[in-house]
Amino acid sequence: MTSNYSISQYTKDKANKLNVSVKVSTNKNKKIDVIDKKTNKKIASIGARGMMDYQSYIKSKGIQFANKRRRLYRLRHHKYRNKTGTNSYYADKLLW
Repeated sequence: MTSNYSISQYTKDKANKLNVSVKVSTNKNKKIDVIDKKTNKKIASIGARGMMDYQSYIKSKGIQFANKRRRLYRLRHHKYRNKTGTNSYYADKLLW
């Protein structure tokens, strides 16, 4: 990933469903900052820069490959990805 990461419409749509907003991260090592819409405060920084996510895989390698990577991501992060409010939760819901 380059420093001019752009947030996909997929991620923006998912953020709306979770009642949060997203912006490009102020953390140089992360892709996205997740912002609570009610308080307008950052609640998480997610997505390691340099690593691909579901939409990136779709663009570069196609939907079948992306689905395989999504499945493997979810297996790898199963311990925390379903705990509401964790960084893993937001990464799973917004990027995968």
